Order: sequence, then structure tokens, then C-alpha cells
Amino acid sequence: MSGLREEKKQLKRQAILDAGMRLFSIKGYENTSIADLAVEAGVGKGTIYSYFKTKREIFLAFCREQLYFINEEIVRSACNDANVVDQMMAVFCGTFRFIKEDREFGRLMLRESFFPGDRNLEQSRKIESLYIEMLVPILERGKERGELRPDLDLHLVIGHFYGLYLITISAWLTERLSSGNDFFKTLEKLFNQAMHGLAPA
Repeated sequence: MSGLREEKKQLKRQAILDAGMRLFSIKGYENTSIADLAVEAGVGKGTIYSYFKTKREIFLAFCREQLYFINEEIVRSACNDANVVDQMMAVFCGTFRFIKEDREFGRLMLRESFFPGDRNLEQSRKIESLYIEMLVPILERGKERGELRPDLDLHLVIGHFYGLYLITISAWLTERLSSGNDFFKTLEKLFNQAMHGLAPA
């Protein structure tokens, strides 16, 4: 009986997330109310608040789920023998393809993930943890193959690559990079530059 109850709870939660993404895409995030979400999901407003405290929490929970699916897809298709840059590109380009579908959605995801308000810190940390789970194994294999120095702090290395990704995303959102292809090429150049350094050989 408890298993059936838990299954129903998960179905309701997913219905709320699905309703959120449909309405955020059609009406925009700011113009979508909790009442709108309740009608779209076929539940009462009180039911929504029993799963999520705020609209932003719904949004971030969806982002986290999407990143989890991206991670699973990357793991399934990954070539663990590929070099660090190629594997890092797979991770960050997977996330970019998710953001690329809707610029407003992308801006909101980045703002709430990386510059969260106090109420959203926990959700943002969960998203951050997903990235760490994806990237640490890639960097550890890079150390084993001699692509990275053995003394490097991998969390700082992740911060380095992540910063380059955010700069490139910003250039795309502000249309300094006009296409997805420009985004991929620029990010790859920055990642290779990070790996090989700026000083003369």
C-alpha cells in the first residue's frame, strides 16, 4: 500500500514539473502563476505547495532532473579513452543544447543555478553536486593518463572549466556568438587553451 502511495506522489510531482515546463515555455516564467500551474497539472494549489515551496523551486527541480538525464546520456555514450577536453565538451555541450532551446529559460536557469537567492540555495547546491559528479571522474582519468598534473585540486579545475563555460554562455546569450556552432568552437578553443597554458612552449 505504501508503495502505491509513493508512486502516486511521484506521479503528482512529475505532473507539476511537466506543467511548469509547458507553461514556462508558452507564457514565460514571470507570467506563470502557481494557480496556472495547479490548473495545468490537474491538482490544487495546496498540493503544489506540499511538494514545492516556490515557483523557482519547481524550476530548479526540473533543471536538476534534466541535468541528471544529460549525465546519464553522457555516461552511456561516453568514450572513457577520449581526452579530457573532448569529455568536458560532451558534458558542457549537452547542457548547452538543453539551454539553447529557449534563451529566457537559459538565462533563468543560469541565474538561479549560479546566483541563487537564499531560498533556493539547497536546490542550487544539488545542481552543483551533479556537475561535480559528472566531471570528477573525467579529471581523475585525465590524471591517470598524464594529461593533468597529479597535484591538482580537481574542484578548482572544475571551477576553471566552469568559468570558461559561463563566459561562453554569456557571449551566446548576448549574441556576441551568433550560433550554436560558434559556441562549440569558442568553448573548445578556451578548453584547449586552459589545458595547454598561455606561456610559450
